[in-house]
Amino acid sequence: MNAWWHEVWQKVQGEFADLDDAANLTQLFIRLVVALVLGGVLGFEREMAGRDAGMRTHMMVSVGSALFVLVPLQAGFSQDNLSRVLQGLVSGIGFLGAGAIMKLSAEREVRGLTTAASLWVAAGLGMAAGMGRETTAILSLAIALLILSGARLFRKNAPPDEDKSS
Repeated sequence: MNAWWHEVWQKVQGEFADLDDAANLTQLFIRLVVALVLGGVLGFEREMAGRDAGMRTHMMVSVGSALFVLVPLQAGFSQDNLSRVLQGLVSGIGFLGAGAIMKLSAEREVRGLTTAASLWVAAGLGMAAGMGRETTAILSLAIALLILSGARLFRKNAPPDEDKSS
């Protein structure tokens, strides 16, 4: 019986051997936390703007995207195979974003396009963080926040639309 438990324990250890040293564990942790924080900041902005997809959604998209990049990197995927993973991820996030878009009954009233775009950016932030491009991800977040807040300020100061019935 003792040999059986030893064999089971070795198998369990083998299953958790993907992070075999402190350096790999630290790298994985940093990349996932950066994705989490950046997605959270973007989601917080959307939440403060009163949008449905807020902080938790953006964090999940960003961390999920980082994970989809990290696992192939850990597995030693070639650049071609990693490229296919990224293509699938970008397409999949497009479908998620499509769920955030609603066509209302008014003739030209569509809601959720900016939120869908911010989910797509959250995925990009996660991909960048997952690939170890944290500075690129942080700079991209700053630009996205500038776009979101700048557009809101511009719209607030813009002259009101003319009567559309004419």
